[in-house]
Amino acid sequence: MFRLTLLFCTILLACGNASEPKETVIATKDYSQKHNEALAYCKANGFSTEYYFLVDLNVHSGRNRFFVYDFTQKKITAQNLVTHGACDAFEQNSSMYEKVKFSNRVDSHCSSSGKYKVGSRDYSSWGINVKYWLEGLEESNNNVRDRVIVLHSWEAVQDTEIYPNYSPLSWGCPAVSNNFMRTLDTKLKATKKPVLLWIVE
Repeated sequence: MFRLTLLFCTILLACGNASEPKETVIATKDYSQKHNEALAYCKANGFSTEYYFLVDLNVHSGRNRFFVYDFTQKKITAQNLVTHGACDAFEQNSSMYEKVKFSNRVDSHCSSSGKYKVGSRDYSSWGINVKYWLEGLEESNNNVRDRVIVLHSWEAVQDTEIYPNYSPLSWGCPAVSNNFMRTLDTKLKATKKPVLLWIVE
C-alpha cells in the first residue's frame, strides 16, 4: 500500500511540474572553434579582444543561447535567453518558434545570421530604454541598419530558462531580458573598442 501511495504521489508531482521551467542548463556544445575564429577576427579587425557575444539560434529559444565569452579567461562568463525573428508568423504554435528562418530582406522580420559590430548606444522605447545599433559585416546581414535591427531588452523575455516553453518572437532583433541587458550595457559602456556579436545558425 505504501509503495502504491508513493508511486501515485510521484506521478502527481511529475504531472504537476510538466509545464514548469526546468533548471538552467549550462552550454554543453563545444564552441571552441567559434571562439578561436572570433578572436582571430577581432584581432584582425580592431575589435575588442576582451570578450565577444555569441548567439546560437540552433538552440531552443527556451534555453540560454546568448553567450558572453571572455577571451582571457577562455570561458563563458554570462548567458541568457534571446529572441529570434518571427518572419511575420505570430500564430500560436507556429513552426517559427521551433525552427529559425533567416533573411536579410527589408521588412522580412526575420533574423539575420553572421558577424555584427555592436555600434552606438541609443534610446529605446523597449525594456530598459537602451539599445545598441548593429552593423552587419557580412552579405547575410548588411541590411540590418535599414531594417532597424538592434540589440535591446524586452519585458517579455525571461531571466531564466523556460524550456520546454518558447521565448516570444521578435521582428528580427536579438532581444534579451531587462536584467541581462543591464549586464551587457555595463560591459559595453566600459569597453573602448568595438565588440563583436556573432549570430550563428
